[in-house]
Amino acid sequence: MVIDMKKILLFIIISLIVVLGFLYLKKDNNQNINNEEVKKDVQSSTTVDNNLVSSNGWLEIKNNTLVNEKGNMIQLKGMSTHGIQWYGKFANEEMIKKLRDEWNSNLFRIAMYTEEGGYINDKSIKNKVEDVVDTAIKLDMYVIIDWHILSDGDPLKHKEEAKEFFKEVSQKYKNKPNVIYEICNEPNGNVTWDNNIKPYAEEVINVIRENSKNSIIIVGTGTWSQDVDKAANNPLNDKNVMYALHFYSGTHTEWLRNRAKDALTKIPLFVSEWGVSDASGNGGVYLDEARKWIDFMNENNLSWANWALSDKNESSALLLEGTQPNNLEDSSLSESGKFIKEVMKD
Repeated sequence: MVIDMKKILLFIIISLIVVLGFLYLKKDNNQNINNEEVKKDVQSSTTVDNNLVSSNGWLEIKNNTLVNEKGNMIQLKGMSTHGIQWYGKFANEEMIKKLRDEWNSNLFRIAMYTEEGGYINDKSIKNKVEDVVDTAIKLDMYVIIDWHILSDGDPLKHKEEAKEFFKEVSQKYKNKPNVIYEICNEPNGNVTWDNNIKPYAEEVINVIRENSKNSIIIVGTGTWSQDVDKAANNPLNDKNVMYALHFYSGTHTEWLRNRAKDALTKIPLFVSEWGVSDASGNGGVYLDEARKWIDFMNENNLSWANWALSDKNESSALLLEGTQPNNLEDSSLSESGKFIKEVMKD
């Protein structure tokens, strides 16, 4: 039997080429799989936390500023409704979702008036409030339940009703980091921090804390939430309480910013209501002064809710009169609305 060494050698070479080619293709395929896994890992590790609840969780106060559960500063920005009994049609899921997705909002404030045809006269308004809270939770946003005193000036006037209301809602939402409680919007008239507001707040806060130990609570200050200096000199004994500062750029200027700056050395502030009009909600708009306030809030990490999501015929309304619900087109925005869209998206 004659062995053809040339044929054997050729067979071995071809076999080696086939085996090496197979190994190369397998390695390349594995490398592609690994590259995809690495890419996913990189994307996961470099994704910046969004500004919503799922990324920030329970909020708390550190060094007189708002931080998330990781200890990082967070600024909440959003819209306040006008009176829910009048303009509740705008507080719906589609509109709130547009504010979140198109305007970069992470906060929604529900102004539940106590008097003026509000909760004291019509307890069923609570159902609308809870519907909006549930919507905000669904949309992964923070939400303020605002006990909106105005004509009733002294928070002690409806203290028992407030305790009953906040007992019920804090029980329902005790496990929801989304929910912030604002327990007296704008104390005003012949009331003081020491004699009226603080005693009221201590009782209502105790009711909330029986159910929710960690929720942020906002307490209004005297003279329509301008007297933050009085609260700073005699603060409440609760680590997660913030104090309301309200301004309207046509009325409140540098003097109030200076007062707020001094107060911030002692207490945390939350601008739970502000507008570009004068204090009546009308007049103006005063955009130059509003920009100074925006800079001040950004520099001091102050969270805010703008007044107001309505089509009321006044300067502070976000929408032009007659605008239909769910319409956030530029053509339907007031001058105020166009400005708020700009600053909220920044």
